[in-house]
Amino acid sequence: MVNLHSLLELYQPTSHDPFDAIKAAHLLNRAGFGGTLGEIDKVQKLGPQAAVDWLLDFPNATADEQDTADQPSLAALKDTPGNFREMSAMYAGKTPQERMVLQQKVQMANRQALVSTGEWWMNRMATASRPLQEKLAFFWHGHFTSSGKDEKLAKLMWAQNETIRKNAAGNFRTFTKAIARDPAMLDYLNNQQNRRSHPNENFARELMELFTLGIGNYTEADIKNAARAFTGWGHNGTEFMFRRFDHDADSKTFLGKTGNFDGDEIIDIILQQPACPKYIAGRIWDFFVSETPNEAVIASLGEVLLSNGYELRPMLRTLFTSRVFYSSEMIGSQIKSPVQLMIGSARSMGVKLPPGRIMFQPNGPLMQMGQAPFYPPNVKGWPGGRAWINTSTLFVRYNAVMRLADDVEPLETASADEAVDQWIAKLVQRPIAAPQRQTLIDAVGEKPNRDSIRRMIHLIVSTPEYQLC
Repeated sequence: MVNLHSLLELYQPTSHDPFDAIKAAHLLNRAGFGGTLGEIDKVQKLGPQAAVDWLLDFPNATADEQDTADQPSLAALKDTPGNFREMSAMYAGKTPQERMVLQQKVQMANRQALVSTGEWWMNRMATASRPLQEKLAFFWHGHFTSSGKDEKLAKLMWAQNETIRKNAAGNFRTFTKAIARDPAMLDYLNNQQNRRSHPNENFARELMELFTLGIGNYTEADIKNAARAFTGWGHNGTEFMFRRFDHDADSKTFLGKTGNFDGDEIIDIILQQPACPKYIAGRIWDFFVSETPNEAVIASLGEVLLSNGYELRPMLRTLFTSRVFYSSEMIGSQIKSPVQLMIGSARSMGVKLPPGRIMFQPNGPLMQMGQAPFYPPNVKGWPGGRAWINTSTLFVRYNAVMRLADDVEPLETASADEAVDQWIAKLVQRPIAAPQRQTLIDAVGEKPNRDSIRRMIHLIVSTPEYQLC
């Protein structure tokens, strides 16, 4: 039995500390991308425990397995090669000039397919019937990182997204082994070139440093021996391939154990290390709760993960039903990431996101704000937290949301007070200071109309409070 830290004990609503609309909105913001007034009301009526059970009630399945009609960019992906053999066949018999022209076409098709897939995923996050699954998928996308800038085959990025979604709340051991076989990951961290004769250490290093243990919990010798265990692991397009003749089957010493280990056995040994469950719990805490670590709480969360055989749901349920999650210090304290900002705004305003060709172009809002799905800056993923706000990105954040607000259909109201309270409830979802509220009332004027209400919405989304959730 795990001895939970007192802050992780179950949050029990009382008359003095009710599960009100503010807390319900908080849950939907952190365990999803924000809620509409109707969704907030639903969650509040369910209560904190039943609401979390509802959020966690989704199958460990890909989008394709969940909804065959909900396909992203397969129309765009069909024009891109699925493996290097197909790519080579396309170039066969072509002159150097023809090959160059064809290569440019393939590269453009891949870029367009990635933009189309990114647009699909943004819209899926904005309209998700399973918001926590998509929020978890986005979290793991920044944890088990690969980039469309480096991957030559767009189909592999799509396939990785499906692998992440399927395992997002499943078993972390199974998940890590699936990622170790993922073709896009094998490409991104160069394990496709990891052979017995010339070991490549990139994947083995990041497996420990970023994916499972964190710096300081392994040695350079551990990296070298882990790399040997993953020799011969590659792919042929979307399929994992074990190249037996490229694999080093000799004895290896890794984290104090010796044997003829393969990659799966390396992962098993890693998950036996005390640092692993705490490291994963810390990454979950940082993303879903606070960038300020609480070591005692994180250690206790790690114990929950370990005691449940690395099943992720029990740890997530413990976190989202805990006293610390609903504490006043946590509500409205997290800087919205660009994706959270865009999707949450579209959801609460009831408007559509811009087309992918606008969002994902170099001077589009996602790229300028520094977070576009499938384009993390490096293997560490996105830094998050205070890194989202600086003098250049703040201006882009304001403008991006104001453009969304231009498509809002204002609710007709009898008074400025009523209009302001409606839109504070929809957008900020928690009280604001009286002077700020009066400024909004003054902006609406004595007779609310479409223009004055839109002007008031622009003011709301420009407030510091709106940058937080």
